[in-house]
Amino acid sequence: MNLLFWGLTVSVLGKILVAVGILRVHYVMAMEQRIDEKVIRSFAFEKTLTYIGILLVILGYFLEVYFYGLTPLLTCSAEECADMAAVILSQ
Repeated sequence: MNLLFWGLTVSVLGKILVAVGILRVHYVMAMEQRIDEKVIRSFAFEKTLTYIGILLVILGYFLEVYFYGLTPLLTCSAEECADMAAVILSQ
């Protein structure tokens, strides 16, 4: 697997972790009883947007992997991967 593939993978994992962290914080804040109803409705809307964002990040990841032609690197053997990586790097 080449560096671009791993870069995309790490980037997506980071974005997802940030989104999960935001969801967790909003969950805790929503459980706080001193926050009014308007704020709780706002949190519900942000939660929906965050889930949509996670799906879009994942979709974008697969689109980028496909666009850059890295899908054969997911199923190749060690020798095949080395040959494909050499071709990609030589371009």
